[in-house]
Amino acid sequence: MAHRIITQVFVTGARVFGRAFAEAYRHASATQKYQAAMGPNAVGGSGSMSGLTLEEACKILNVGPPKGGQANMEQVMERFKRLYDLNDPKKGGSFYLQSKVLRARERIEMEVRRAEQAAARESELKEGWNPKLYKDR
Repeated sequence: MAHRIITQVFVTGARVFGRAFAEAYRHASATQKYQAAMGPNAVGGSGSMSGLTLEEACKILNVGPPKGGQANMEQVMERFKRLYDLNDPKKGGSFYLQSKVLRARERIEMEVRRAEQAAARESELKEGWNPKLYKDR
């Protein structure tokens, strides 16, 4: 009789574990497909370390998106400082909102930096590689 109970517990446990494993696999597969569809804007992808898209970052700071890699960084910093100070937890603000404001600024800065690097690469390709040579004395 004891062996029958032990077998039932083992079979039931294996069934539960199998279903949980299958569900976890389906969830991981769906997440991978979603990230592939989102491309560089996916959370955890190369485009967004903060989990924010550029559009979300611009909406949070209420600024226009960088056009041609150029953004009004003075306006971005002004809005960032104002919103960051307004949401200071010591003054009764929200740490979550303060973090969102910080991540939004970082995302816009990252986009501008990426555009500047692309422009520098393009100009270097156009001009050609000119190493600086130093003569020995």
